[in-house]
Amino acid sequence: MDAAHLRLLSELGDRGSVAAVAAALHISASAVSQQLATLQGRVPVPLTMRRGRVLALTPAGEALAAAGTRVDEALTAAREAVGAFLESDHRPVRVSAFHSAGLMLFGPLLRELDGIPPLHLSDADVAHRDFPGLTADHDLVIAHRLAHDAPWPRDRVVATPLLEEPLDIALPAGHPLAAGDVVHAADLADELWVSVHEGFPLAGVLDHVAAHLGRALRIAHRINEFSVTAEVVRAGAAIAVMPRTTTIPLAVDGVVLRPLADLELVRHVDVLARPDTLAYAAVRRVLQALRTVATGAAAG
Repeated sequence: MDAAHLRLLSELGDRGSVAAVAAALHISASAVSQQLATLQGRVPVPLTMRRGRVLALTPAGEALAAAGTRVDEALTAAREAVGAFLESDHRPVRVSAFHSAGLMLFGPLLRELDGIPPLHLSDADVAHRDFPGLTADHDLVIAHRLAHDAPWPRDRVVATPLLEEPLDIALPAGHPLAAGDVVHAADLADELWVSVHEGFPLAGVLDHVAAHLGRALRIAHRINEFSVTAEVVRAGAAIAVMPRTTTIPLAVDGVVLRPLADLELVRHVDVLARPDTLAYAAVRRVLQALRTVATGAAAG
C-alpha cells in the first residue's frame, strides 16, 4: 500500500467528504477519488460507503485509516532520524588523497577540525581515470589532473577545485642550470629524467615537454613517490618535474625547484565526491576545511 493513499483515507475520515479533502490538499476531487479507488483495489473489503451525498469510511476503512496514521508517524520519525544523522557532526568522514597532497594537507586538516568530525585518512595514488572510482569507498577523494586531461565525469562525481599548482623542474643544487631563477625547455633536452609510471597524471607533463621540444626525453627512472624522486635528484642522477606547493618541503639539502620560462606547466587539484555523500553535514564541513587549508598552503 502507498502511504500517500493511506493518508488520503485518513483525511477523508477527518474531513468528511472528497471535496473537503481535495480543497485541503489543493488537488482535484477526481484525483482524490482515483487514488482512493487505487487503494480500494488492493483491499478485499469495502473501505468507503455512501452516506447521503458524501463518501464516508466503513469500519474497515476507519481501521485502515488508523493504521495509516501510525504508518505516517513512523515515516515521520524515520525522516527525522535520517535528518539528524545527515546533520550530525560526529559521523566519521573517509578522506583519500594522492601521496603529495596527503603530505601537504592531512596534518593541517586534522588540526583545523580538531577531531570533529572524526576522520579516516588514506593515501591512494592511481591513474587519472581511476580517481572517480575511489569515491565508492571514500567520502572525499583528493585527485589531480592536468589541463589537457579529460574532465571528471559529472554524471558520477561532484568536483570541487582546491588549487592550481605550478609544476617546476627539480634539479640537483650543483647543476649548472640551478644557478638561474628559471630554466628553458631547450636546455633540458639532453638530460636524464625521473618520471612517474605510465598512466599517472604527471606522466603527461613530460610528454608535453617532449612535444614542445620535438623530440623524446630520456626517461631513466619511473618513481611515483616524490620523496624518493627527490633523493634520486639529490644524488645528481636525473632531473624531474615536481609540483611546487606540495613538494616544497622536499626541495632542500641539495634539491632546488626552478620554473620553466617558456612553457607553462600546472596541475589541478580537486576534491571528488558522490552527490549523495555531500548531503552529510560532516562531509561538507570537512570539504570546507580542506578548502581552507589548501588556500593556506598555496599562500604559504
